[in-house]
Amino acid sequence: MTFWHVFPSPPTGNNRHIELAGTDLWITGSINNVFVYPSALNIDKFKETLSRTLSLWPFIAGRFLVHDSEHYIIEMSWHVFPSPPTGNNRHIELAGTDLWITGSINNVFVYPSALNIDKFKETLSRTLSLWPFIAGRFLVLDSEHYIIEMSDIAIPLSFIENTDLIKWPLDSNVVVDKNSNQLQPYLDEVQTTKLIGGSRDEPLFRLKLTHIVQSGEWIMGASWSHILGDADSFLQFLKTISHSYQNMEPPKPIPVFERQLWSDNEFDESLLPDIKQFLDDDQMKTDCTNNPITYVQLNICFSGEQLKTLRKLIDDQHVSTQDVLSAYIILILNTHCTQNNEQLIVRTNTIINYRNESNPFGSLGLIANAVLMPLSDCFEHPTSLSSIAKTIRHSINQSRNIEFIKHWVATADKVMRTIIRDNRLPKMSTFKDRIVLNSNFRYDWANLVDFGHTNKCRFYTTWTRALYLRIFRLNPIYDGTRWMGRDQNGAEVAFRIAEDQKKKFIDAWQKDIAENFINIKL
Repeated sequence: MTFWHVFPSPPTGNNRHIELAGTDLWITGSINNVFVYPSALNIDKFKETLSRTLSLWPFIAGRFLVHDSEHYIIEMSWHVFPSPPTGNNRHIELAGTDLWITGSINNVFVYPSALNIDKFKETLSRTLSLWPFIAGRFLVLDSEHYIIEMSDIAIPLSFIENTDLIKWPLDSNVVVDKNSNQLQPYLDEVQTTKLIGGSRDEPLFRLKLTHIVQSGEWIMGASWSHILGDADSFLQFLKTISHSYQNMEPPKPIPVFERQLWSDNEFDESLLPDIKQFLDDDQMKTDCTNNPITYVQLNICFSGEQLKTLRKLIDDQHVSTQDVLSAYIILILNTHCTQNNEQLIVRTNTIINYRNESNPFGSLGLIANAVLMPLSDCFEHPTSLSSIAKTIRHSINQSRNIEFIKHWVATADKVMRTIIRDNRLPKMSTFKDRIVLNSNFRYDWANLVDFGHTNKCRFYTTWTRALYLRIFRLNPIYDGTRWMGRDQNGAEVAFRIAEDQKKKFIDAWQKDIAENFINIKL
């Protein structure tokens, strides 16, 4: 079966909103008719005719949106093409480690004043020409070959003018509880379930702009399929758009879309059990957090000065501030939130970006899921800040070895291909005695995607779980009348914690802050 995408020519919707009456809300209703003709229709002429008709009927090319419980609209959105088109339907074969088919990254950026929509569309169009991979489609050729076809298809760009809100409604916490759905109105999310088995219809990247009329603030919601790549890849793409919008040169390095494809004989049998156990939760049945109601999200923030004080507690020049911060969170959990030794966290899986100038299969410009998640050794002393931090650093240092990276990634590739071949999906397991460390502290999202609003862009994202630390730089703070000085070296840590442990954790953390960390067990 062949599919085409037919767009209005010329586009005339311009993201106008048509509010629907209550009598239009036959939401699950449809009319399905079939017409039979005795001879051929000219397909090219038919597509051209449909395109012209959609230009006259932009309402038909719109999308149904629920603004709130009282307002239902058809939004006549834009479709932004690469200009000039450069993909030319070339195929980029994906590695097994790219097959996070139902995974996505959904980020929101808040700007204090207007973005120029025409300039934004033009910028996006030029960037897609440099990044044709993003304007492609995920296709499954067979059980062994998964590709992105760089088909130069348009990216959907939605726009809403919000006249109800007085101002941006959220505080400065970066990680928003997904269960609250607070970011959902500002996102047009990639429909990842439609990608199972491949899809010529579903875009891998979607954008949505919202203008809060009363405050003048603008919000950009960006939804990115994990098939395209990891957070590093996503940031480099958005950074390129921001640079181009400001008439700056595209950031270096240039994107590289071709990736290493691994053969079966490159995997490491000794790594297989740990990697399979970590990535194949459905089969291993390791999830110990099967009662999500008992878990609540916790966001805690550290100033740059507090992190500096923490770092000075460890007499080891090789340990980083990031290592000590992660170790500190684990220390509080082990010291104040456990009842016996069986509940102690004793190991980590650290998500590590393996791009490097000297890495032959992981160049700095690689646009892929270029991460490994090695399992650390057990902490010699699970209630010692120094022991935990040094074990984390030792695990990271081991993972810088090119041979180790090669064997780990090749083994993970094999595991993920097997999962997909069995018509299942990869899913990270949860273990009661270990914690996942996923830090974005090296990525200053708000600063790198600011579209010229220096130290005035706020960044938000979603998703946490138990025993999974997410770490980000702090947002700038607006007190309602002025912008406060941004703490460039501070950090936010977010994770989910058992509801009955939350107060214990907060009390211990606040006590340490008040005492300037002098009573921590080293």
